[in-house]
Amino acid sequence: MASAYNLSAPKRATNLSINSDLLAKARELNLNLSATLEAALADEVRKAERAQWLEENKKAIDASNSFAERKGLFTDSFRTI
Repeated sequence: MASAYNLSAPKRATNLSINSDLLAKARELNLNLSATLEAALADEVRKAERAQWLEENKKAIDASNSFAERKGLFTDSFRTI
């Protein structure tokens, strides 16, 4: 599966505001904050890009589904079940 972003891009420092209790618990558990944030952001980027793609292609998807409902699929004649 293709990555949602360039994995070899350089790291960049940033400032964040995080709930202090959550941060303390994460540190107690020795969680890697950068890796955890990157994984969570990558997941959110994938979700947002998928939603954007679906919205941009909604008209074509709807037309294709409508055609398939009216005419069937070209592979229907090959089905055995």
